[in-house]
Amino acid sequence: MEVFILPIIKKITVQKRNTDRYNVFFDDGKDGQYAFSVSEDILIKYDLRKGKELDEQQLAEIFYNEEIQKAYIQAVHYLSFRMRSIKEVKEHLQEKGYEENVIQEVIGRLLNQKYLDDREFALAFVKTQINTSDKGPNVIKEGLRKKGIHPSIIDESLALFTNEEKLEKAVKLCEKQILKNKTVSTKQLSSHLRIFLVRKGFEQVTIQKAVSLALENVPDHRDEETIQIQGEKALKKYRLVPPEKRIMKVKQFLYRKGFQLADIEKFLDGIDINNHE
Repeated sequence: MEVFILPIIKKITVQKRNTDRYNVFFDDGKDGQYAFSVSEDILIKYDLRKGKELDEQQLAEIFYNEEIQKAYIQAVHYLSFRMRSIKEVKEHLQEKGYEENVIQEVIGRLLNQKYLDDREFALAFVKTQINTSDKGPNVIKEGLRKKGIHPSIIDESLALFTNEEKLEKAVKLCEKQILKNKTVSTKQLSSHLRIFLVRKGFEQVTIQKAVSLALENVPDHRDEETIQIQGEKALKKYRLVPPEKRIMKVKQFLYRKGFQLADIEKFLDGIDINNHE
């Protein structure tokens, strides 16, 4: 009959570089053989001390709980930089190589300790985006979705972004774009603003109001000035085209740029197409 000898702890020493961890040595009849290391919490929980015998089940429990403790410390460190969603912490621990059962234990502990709270995370996330970014609600919503936030929590947190704040932010974005696009027609500018606000994540109702308000400050004579700039570009572009076709090319160019036919005709009336270089 085979006889199994249970390992006996010979000594326990504090690690030099990490005083919160301890090296455990088994009795080998000499100075002791290194067996494993544990955190202070595991040391206390399992009453590890010199002379204690450990069976296979106890060792398995110690190793499993030590793995949980390591993952927990990793998670807390990850959370120390900023708030995280449950999904973010799970993915972080998965990247570190922890098993799913260990991750679930850690997530449960963090939830109980209020270190994780997707509702609080979502509310803080939306507040930050409102105060520090030019993103609209749809982009913010997508950001929360990618972080694993439940749809009901997303809707609740986005309620912080009031209609007044959305409109104010959208109008300011339009005003900046108007300053950057001084040489396009009002029609083309309007189209650009709408597309721009869609990309920024604003809803149609906000976009319509914001574009309308922003364009109210655009002077009526804007197109008279911009058609001169675009018209000169067209004339230069088609300078090698025969005069009889050149005028049609210029008309088509300016029409595609959003100018009214009356304004195009007025511009061309002041141009000697045959002598213009």
